Amino acid sequence: MQRKLHDAPPPMARRERFPVQNNLDMKRPVIITLLLSLTILMPSMAQKDKSQSAEKRYGMYAIAFYNQENLFDTIDDPLTHDEDFLPGSTYGWNGMKYRRKVRNMSTVLSHIAVDKGLKFGPAVIGLAEVENRNVVLDLVNSEALRDRGYRVLHFNSPDARGIDCAMLYNPRFFQLEDSLYVYYIYPEPGSDDWLGFKQDPVTHEITTRPLFGDKTHKTRGFLVGIGTMANEKMAIIVNHWPSRGVESWARERAASQVKCLTEAIQLRYPGIKIIIMGDLNDDPDSRSMAKAMGCKYATNEVKSSADIFNPWKYMLRTVGQGTLLYDGKWNLFDQIVMTGNMVDSKTPLSKTKPKISDLDLSGGLTFYFGEVFIRDYLVTPSGRYKGSPLRTTSGGVWNDGYSDHFPTCIYLVKEL
Repeated sequence: MQRKLHDAPPPMARRERFPVQNNLDMKRPVIITLLLSLTILMPSMAQKDKSQSAEKRYGMYAIAFYNQENLFDTIDDPLTHDEDFLPGSTYGWNGMKYRRKVRNMSTVLSHIAVDKGLKFGPAVIGLAEVENRNVVLDLVNSEALRDRGYRVLHFNSPDARGIDCAMLYNPRFFQLEDSLYVYYIYPEPGSDDWLGFKQDPVTHEITTRPLFGDKTHKTRGFLVGIGTMANEKMAIIVNHWPSRGVESWARERAASQVKCLTEAIQLRYPGIKIIIMGDLNDDPDSRSMAKAMGCKYATNEVKSSADIFNPWKYMLRTVGQGTLLYDGKWNLFDQIVMTGNMVDSKTPLSKTKPKISDLDLSGGLTFYFGEVFIRDYLVTPSGRYKGSPLRTTSGGVWNDGYSDHFPTCIYLVKEL
């Protein structure tokens, strides 16, 4: 049956937790106010009275993603392989290290987008590599985030290590209305049945299916949150695709499944805007994104809402910045891509963000710019891994660090 918001798995019984309550005003976007001349923006009115001026108001919204790199508690889960993160393990994991990990990761999350004038941070944050709902609740209840009003969407994945995806959302800016979890399917050899959902041909209702196929390769599925941002219907799909330990076809299969899921959501909700985010374990121009997902990399290539726009190839290949460093080479696995109805096809990507007043915002919420979020404290300062993300542990040494990935963030704007 279709998974609804109220069907989301409750917190695990081993530690009682309660949802974060939000006391903030609903639907109040951060406002960017620009005083613009009518002679520039509205020539037809300017002809009537060239002395008039008008104030244009814009709402800006941030959407971020951050791989938490093994955010595990210290409690043994007998259903998963979490032995490396128990007291006495090879990592020497303990309560103090866990508390520091939560503090560090929540601090990073609290800093994203604030320097852009968004004092409440991103409207939505996707997470990967969280052990369970409880560790996510520890994040949102942390000193750095508790006043933000974030709520949690989480489903347990079948991943053998027990790492899940989750989504934080601030109901002030994104109102969650429905949710579902779609399993990644490894089909049986020779089978053409490889989607974790079905869609009614008449009503277009989407129904999730139980896990089936080759269950020896169970991995993370696709977490979907459907709701409203700035009075526009929006879906967020959070991903963590198979690692580079398997061949490209496994990630291409993930991309194909997400592409089909995207099309199904568009059919169910005509005009909906869709964000696909996650640690994809592939670069923006890898086969999974270029072929299976069919991404468009330049704004002028986007022709319809069926297109998937990916601004991160430009970031990696032209700007030269990635989210993780391996053997001295940047990769950009942490991507946030979107359907074509969020793109101004006349404004090209550039190394500097465009003026908001130059964007065509007639279609509502529109992509403004994206960034790899990097601050000095997130970077390894010296030694063998100098310049790479400062990990919690590297080379068997606890660094009191953060993650082996940098976060990414996109900004959307809308004329109000």
